[in-house]
Amino acid sequence: MAAGEAATSNYWPVTICVMLATVMQAIDTTIANVALPYMQGSLSATLDQANWVLTSYIVAAAIMTPPTGWLAGRFGRKRLFIVQVVGFTVASVLCGIAQTLNEMVLFRLLQGICGAALVPLSQAVLLDTWPREKHGSAMALWGVGVMVGPILGPTLGGWLTESYSWRWVFYVNVPVGILTVMGLLTFLRESDRRDVPFDWFGFATLSVSIGALQLMLDRGEQLNWFGSTEILAEAVVAGTAFYLFLVHTFTAQRPFVNPRLFADRNFSAGLVFIFLVGIILLATLALLTPYLQNLMGYPVLTAGMVLAPRGMGTMLMMFIVGRLIGKIDSRLIIGAGLLVTAASLYEMSGFTPDVSAAAIVRTGFTQGLGFGLIFVPLSTVTFATLPPEWRTDATGLFSLMRNLGSSIGISIVVSLLASNTQANHAEIAANLTPFNPALHEPAINQYWNAWTAVGQTSLNAVVNVQAQIVAYADDYRLMMFLTLAALPTLLLMRRPGKQAGGAPAHAAVAD
Repeated sequence: MAAGEAATSNYWPVTICVMLATVMQAIDTTIANVALPYMQGSLSATLDQANWVLTSYIVAAAIMTPPTGWLAGRFGRKRLFIVQVVGFTVASVLCGIAQTLNEMVLFRLLQGICGAALVPLSQAVLLDTWPREKHGSAMALWGVGVMVGPILGPTLGGWLTESYSWRWVFYVNVPVGILTVMGLLTFLRESDRRDVPFDWFGFATLSVSIGALQLMLDRGEQLNWFGSTEILAEAVVAGTAFYLFLVHTFTAQRPFVNPRLFADRNFSAGLVFIFLVGIILLATLALLTPYLQNLMGYPVLTAGMVLAPRGMGTMLMMFIVGRLIGKIDSRLIIGAGLLVTAASLYEMSGFTPDVSAAAIVRTGFTQGLGFGLIFVPLSTVTFATLPPEWRTDATGLFSLMRNLGSSIGISIVVSLLASNTQANHAEIAANLTPFNPALHEPAINQYWNAWTAVGQTSLNAVVNVQAQIVAYADDYRLMMFLTLAALPTLLLMRRPGKQAGGAPAHAAVAD
């Protein structure tokens, strides 16, 4: 049976298989966050030490994402996919049975290494398996796993931790992994291999740069950023290694990353765009979760339920947009998504601890609609004009830029939240002295007597809450401006339908 015929008849089974892998990896980026305090007690670790459980996974996944294209070409896409899923599943079991912090960090490192290729491989397989005219639908399905996974991760993690044990956060991957491997063995055919030399120097310099950057971003807030020698050292290492990587890429005969990829205008613009989307997507979630739990007093499961409609909005809009691709200019759809997302962020900048759950659900659902409008056409138009043989390399870079955007965005908003809270606290407290007439009102003086230690403590707690509210509003406003700033990037993209492209190379699927 020809590849195209196989693709036409079997792309649904292949899609289900690769979507299971995508969802499994995407959920694991956030599912362990909720369980971290419970791991800390079981593994006898401090908070700083327990954070390495998250850091090791992030760093390993970031480093091992770029070589996905070379590995798929050298060993075959099917073989690599199966090895990665098996490795991820085994590493999940090892994480679940870990008894010490060192074991947990080591197994999470292994989990990150094995999970790094799952998302780019899934995207490449779907683009090659589905006919070109149905790429919008394929990217809608793929986007559901990538975008909704991190949103639902904390909810699922909280439920598993409270109902069973934090170890089930990892054990839950086992049945998914087994089903995925069985499906891949049955339906996915092997791709063509190419014996291309591996650029060790390019890989080493890029890996060092990404690893140092991720460490700096993950530990910066704990160590007071550039006031720390460690952070300074990581910044210097990241910058130097990236400079060497760039020089090598544009001078070597067979560089690790093919510079001709960036000559495609849609692909280059898409990388910039997905970087900005990465900043907004997880940074917003990183702010809203502690806001609900710390300022509004929501339990973990309640906070997860309130956040769930955001994922529902994303899924709903992705399926709608998947049918609009090719009928409406993708750039118009992306622009509408940016405006919808910016509107939701503007409303969130006015949140207070008194905001109703209905308002949070509404803005979250609206923001999910905005992300759904953005992600599907962006994923489609980014790869629309690339030669099929470059897709696996390109999807690896696409996933890398999304992950880097998420890491940088979370670091920025968390750092600004802390610094702005301190600044706002000082500004508000400067006006609250025992000589302020407003504090002598009977209703106020009853609870916040500025002349007594108890009254000062109570007053300080109120001031701190107000300072955090303003800091959260500033962060949401900043992300709104970043969202609007992405609009001019649409001018760099070509409408795919107006540029001839080669016939899609349908990934081989089983007869």
